[in-house]
Amino acid sequence: MSSPSSAAALTGDDVVPLQSVPGSGQQSSSKNDSPKGHGRDYRKLAIGSIICGISCIGIFALINAVKAQERSPRDPERAQVYSHKAWRLSLIAIATWVVLLILIPVLMALVSYLLTLID
Repeated sequence: MSSPSSAAALTGDDVVPLQSVPGSGQQSSSKNDSPKGHGRDYRKLAIGSIICGISCIGIFALINAVKAQERSPRDPERAQVYSHKAWRLSLIAIATWVVLLILIPVLMALVSYLLTLID
């Protein structure tokens, strides 16, 4: 007998694969089911960059991610441009925040040290 964690559910004589593309109702035929030419969806990364990064840059990243998803069926090339821009802006927002988190304490320590040298 098969376990519940097996790759197929047995119902009578039929074998139904459990792998499907989320939201499409179609079975997965390969490991990479994203259509060719379409940009990737970086909406979650953009939202993360709003929360864990510089918010104003993250908002621009979210705007570009939404534009990429809206234009994906009509204009795949333009959607890919918007998707790449959303990815870049998200990474810039998060990297800037990390740099500021590291740089501010280091500069405070440097200023404190310089003020003790003056006295």
